[in-house]
Amino acid sequence: MPEGNLKEKYVPRLKQIYRDTIVGQMKEKFGYANPMQIPRLKKIVINMGIGQATSDAKLVEKAAADLTKIAGQKVKITRAKKPISNFKLRKGLAIGCCVTLRGLRMYDFLDRLIVSAIPRIRDFRGFSSHGFDHQGNYNFGITEQSIFPEIDIDRIERTQGMNITICTTAETDEEACELLRYFGFPFKK
Repeated sequence: MPEGNLKEKYVPRLKQIYRDTIVGQMKEKFGYANPMQIPRLKKIVINMGIGQATSDAKLVEKAAADLTKIAGQKVKITRAKKPISNFKLRKGLAIGCCVTLRGLRMYDFLDRLIVSAIPRIRDFRGFSSHGFDHQGNYNFGITEQSIFPEIDIDRIERTQGMNITICTTAETDEEACELLRYFGFPFKK
């Protein structure tokens, strides 16, 4: 067969590390009998809530454009489900945006987050290990979108934070924490 016809499939770096090393380390540490018990990543959800969207509708569009660049896929605009008069909020008003990453994009985003974005956070000493929800999922917040290299700092009009949830198949917080540590996620000592 000619070599030109062979197409190599792209495998993200963190997925390859998971297959080659993390599976064995998790099996050795926790003593899983079945390979399907070994925790793995399910999805990553990124959410941006825009508080001042009630007064300026363009803020949601700008935040959605930034989040699209960061995530590499189109975002969903979230809208208010019910009116709240104290917040000047009407039903159906755009108040934020979110995106759910799965598969190869999820591994690519996590790799970019760990390798290039988190080291750009000022005075960073690690994420707290208290962000687990007792079901194997980890939640944390980032205060600026400018830490991502995809965002042009000169074009930012308003800094915008985001919440990131990493969902795993782990049964306990200890297993999920260890899985993320093996991926290289920086927790406080």
